[in-house]
Amino acid sequence: MDFQHALNGPETLQKPVGLQALERHYTVAQLSKLWFFSESTIRRLFIKEPGVIKIAHQPTRVRRGYTSLRIPERIAQRVHRRLQSIS
Repeated sequence: MDFQHALNGPETLQKPVGLQALERHYTVAQLSKLWFFSESTIRRLFIKEPGVIKIAHQPTRVRRGYTSLRIPERIAQRVHRRLQSIS
């Protein structure tokens, strides 16, 4: 058992920061297809989730504003575990 694992337990053990950037990141559409939920449901589940990458595009006079989400695999797994424990 390594030092960080002993201090934080298995649930909080995380990859080094450099490896987190290289892990798989999902779009809302990709998770929607994998989990068989609508895109609006996926967006609602992840919009306020810590660790999700949010890129906001401000509205202009011609175009509406929107926020793009990229969801790291570890965050998707965390939310999935949390959803499983509800039922």
